Formats: sequence, structure tokens, C-alpha cells
Amino acid sequence: MTPPIIRSLISFSLNKSSHFQKPFSYYSISVVFFSSSTTTHASKPSLLADHFIKKHNFSPELALKAASSLVYLRDPGKCDNIISFLKESGFSKSHIEEAVKRRPTLLSTLETTIKPKFKIFQDLGFSNGDIADILSTDPWILTRSGDDRIAPSISVLKSVVGSNACVIKLLKISAWFLKTDLQKIMMPNIEFMRNCGISSSQILRYVFSFPIFFLHKPESIKQFVKRADDMGFDRKSNMFLVALRMLSSMSEENWELKLKLFRRLGFSEDDIMFTFRKTPQVFSVSERKIKEVTEFLLSRKNIDISFIINNPKVLICSLERRLKPRLLVFEILESKNLLSRKVSLSTLFKMPEKRFQEKYVGPYLKELEKASMAIVGP
Repeated sequence: MTPPIIRSLISFSLNKSSHFQKPFSYYSISVVFFSSSTTTHASKPSLLADHFIKKHNFSPELALKAASSLVYLRDPGKCDNIISFLKESGFSKSHIEEAVKRRPTLLSTLETTIKPKFKIFQDLGFSNGDIADILSTDPWILTRSGDDRIAPSISVLKSVVGSNACVIKLLKISAWFLKTDLQKIMMPNIEFMRNCGISSSQILRYVFSFPIFFLHKPESIKQFVKRADDMGFDRKSNMFLVALRMLSSMSEENWELKLKLFRRLGFSEDDIMFTFRKTPQVFSVSERKIKEVTEFLLSRKNIDISFIINNPKVLICSLERRLKPRLLVFEILESKNLLSRKVSLSTLFKMPEKRFQEKYVGPYLKELEKASMAIVGP
């Protein structure tokens, strides 16, 4: 086990904060709905909330939210029928609660909206458990009036990802695929990217990792490609699609703010473009972190801006949990001539934590403890 002094060296401390929230009691429902400031219709949602609590064991918060969204409902029995149907169709208690929390109005209509949606999924070969997993994640699907897009969208997704199991996995990540005309949006985007030389395997990985990217308008995707081309990206590079995704996630204003930040930190225009081509993800890092990491590294001896330009991934690393502790360990070992050969800082920062501990901490525990005692005191 690593001694406390070494744990402090490697800075594995996490700031914890406690958040206290006053519990929402059953009494608070009465206060909300029967206080003098409420309207003359307040007793109706209160009665419905009571019904949800007593009959379906909803929490007071969920009962109140559902009741407040169903003030027009005259017969609570309709809600009971829908909840019973969901249970019979494979929804667990947590499925139902999550669905009601996200879309309380789903408890209003069974025959004309919910049942037809279930039939569509069942006809496409999905089990009740699969349907529950998908629809509880985004119950909006259950309440939309038209259902002509669901079946075609699922068929398109299956043609892309290969199986119902993969479609389920994808829809759990984002149900937006069922809210969009995929033949007009997603498929043209995939075809265009294939024509740009991006492999099908990389596209498939990105469909799961960044699904919303493929739902941009085709005109927008073409603009992202043009911008990447203008920056000198090689379309055959694995970073090309990464760059497109990064450009799609940033407004022009945020892009300009990042450029200004890098300039202030001493990067030339060529340096900035080289950094972006090498590691586009750097532009998703907050301005504060980029500034803190850059200033810290430039404050150390034998590190200049060329190191950051050639190793831009250091801007993504945690300053407190990786860069600072590892650099401190390195400087201690180097000052005591304990390193048998020259160590690349880029390798040091990239190394998995377990490997770093085994190679640079474990064998030198006594030396590191003595050095740390000198730095922080006994």
C-alpha cells in the first residue's frame, strides 16, 4: 500500500461537497394546494396527487409533478389503466417512474397513442423488456400523435448498426433518431462522409459515441468538412472525423475565443493549427484549464511552448491529479540521479497510472518520502 506521504505526492484527493435538500413531505402537497394563495381549482391536482401516492406508491414529488400536468383529467381511472398496461407490458416500477418523471402527460391517453406505439416495436421484433428500456428513456415517443416515422427510422438504424440489440443500445443513448427523418438527414451525412474517405468502422463507432453529430443538416456537415479542408486536414487521417465533430460542437464565437486564448499564451497561428490537427479534442477543453496547464508547464525548467505544441494531449490531462504529481516525482528522482536513463516527459504523462506507480513510485518510496518530508515538513 502506498504510504500517506506518497499519496499526497501523487495528489489523489477528491474534493467532496455535501448538498442538503429539505425532503419534500406529504404535508407539503397540502400546503401547496390548500394555502390561501392557491386558485379555486387547486384541490383537483391535490386529490390526483394523493391518488398516485396511495394507489401507485409514487413519491410526493413525482405525484405532484404528474398531477400538475394532468389538471384537465377528470377520471384518475385512465391513469390507472395506463400504469396497469405499462406493468403488463414489461415496465418495472423504476421504468414507470422514470417515464412519468420525464413525460407526465403520457398518463392521459392509452388507446390512440401508447398501444399503437407498442405494437410498432413489437411488430419489429423488440421484446417487452427492450421496449421498456427504450421508451422509459424517452417517453416522448409514446405521446406523439403521428407514428409514421418510428418504423422507418428503426429500419434505417438497423441497416446502419446491424441488429435490434444495437438499435436498442443506440436509442438508449439518444432517442432523437426517432424524431428525425433519417433518410433525409442521417443517411446523406453517412454517405457523404464515406465519400470523404472516412471508413465505415469509424463512422459506426462515432454513431454510438456522438450520435447527435449525424443529425446535423447535410449542408452543415459539408461546411464542417470545408473548414477542416481549409485547415489542412488529411481526410485519410483518423483525426479528420474527430475534427468534424469538434467543429460541429462549437459556435463560431467560441472558436474565436479559443483562438484568442492560444494567441495570448504565446501560440502562433501555425502553432494553433498544428495543435488542432494533431489533437482536435483540445478545443473542447475549458479556457481556464488550457491557461492553467500551459502556464504551469511553462513555469518549469526545460519545458517550453514547443513541448505543448508537439504534445497537445497534456492540455487534456488533469493538472492536479496527473501533471503536477508526476512532474514532481520526476524532478525529485532526477535531482537525486536515480533515473538510469533519460525519460521523455511526454511518455511520463501518457503512462497508465498503474505502470507509473510500478516504475517511478514503488521502487523509490524511501527517497520520495524523504524528499516530500523536506518539502512539506514532518
